[in-house]
Amino acid sequence: MLLDYVTLLTAVGISAACLSIMIFMGWLMAPKDSYLLTCSLGGGLAGIGLLVYGFYVVSPIPIIGVSAFAVVLWGLSMLVGAGYRFRTDRSPRNLVIALGAGSCAVALPALALGYTGLGFVPINLAMAALMLATAAQYWGTRRHAPFAIAGLCGLYTAIAASFVLCAFMLLRHGNPVIETAPHGWAEDLSLLVMIACVPGIGAVTLALNQARIASKHRLDAMTDPLTGLLNRRALFDAVGERPIAERTAVLVFDIDHFKSINDRHGHAVGDRVIAVFARALEEQRPAAAHAARLGGEEFALVLPAATAEGSLRIAEQVRRSFCTLTAELDIADLACSASAGIAFGVTHGRTFEQVLNEADAALYAAKNAGRNRVFTAEPRIATTARLLSL
Repeated sequence: MLLDYVTLLTAVGISAACLSIMIFMGWLMAPKDSYLLTCSLGGGLAGIGLLVYGFYVVSPIPIIGVSAFAVVLWGLSMLVGAGYRFRTDRSPRNLVIALGAGSCAVALPALALGYTGLGFVPINLAMAALMLATAAQYWGTRRHAPFAIAGLCGLYTAIAASFVLCAFMLLRHGNPVIETAPHGWAEDLSLLVMIACVPGIGAVTLALNQARIASKHRLDAMTDPLTGLLNRRALFDAVGERPIAERTAVLVFDIDHFKSINDRHGHAVGDRVIAVFARALEEQRPAAAHAARLGGEEFALVLPAATAEGSLRIAEQVRRSFCTLTAELDIADLACSASAGIAFGVTHGRTFEQVLNEADAALYAAKNAGRNRVFTAEPRIATTARLLSL
């Protein structure tokens, strides 16, 4: 080897520590992404542990090795926690404590008792298990960025495989006690794998964070902040510019006398009423339907493969649910209703915007007829007006 074992080990430790600093700086620029902080702390601990292990290589005293790998195992446990937070956006504290304490309890006693040969087998296997557990956490999020996640999991798995190889070689030699730190071609290969993979892990981790930030910004741009529904732009993007199918129904809703609600009860109550209508829409819409807030007190629901009767039924269910939910607000003198208009695609094809305009015209016909009812614009269906039974 052109470089000795201690030099390679030091290079890995310094690389991990420097990369942790870079990830920490990334967290400083986006403090809400706390998984970066967990990842930074975990990588930093692992790097420090490897540097401490360098002292064991020079002077193989078991307590030094135990101390070094205790730090490494806690650091790797934090990397699992970082993956868990990335996947679930929940605190990994309990998971990290369980993994750190458990891995130390399983991996370190043999080395602490003086088995400086075979005592490294459970250590290597524990480190491999934690690397695979980290890969498994990220693998659970692969639908968001499949190629990047696959690459990241591959890097963690490669490091885990190198640890398993080290354990296998120690078992093959079968020496319970050796006078020096384990040092053979398997250990050298493991260090080379880490030198190659650690920078890649850091780069992909930061790239994933940037991709998630961009995805969140796209989601925010497509979502109405008050209701959580799609906004008008997102609805048009979802449905597209192509002609919509013949049996696609477009329902447009409007909260009756909404200006009066704002004037009498204030804008805070008006916002609560809008949120309640969005809840009613979400509760009643079929899974394949698109629900959106078009603006103000106007909403839309796009139903694929809908029948006239089914569309009318869903419109009525939304209106009835809205009345029930607003009554539960228990606000004095607050009585809410809604009107709706329905239009359908046709055989020769019309754009979504054209059908939406027809549904909007049907909605205003319903409001002009007295509100609190549903009208359809489709000429092949008898125009329907239904008063809501309260």
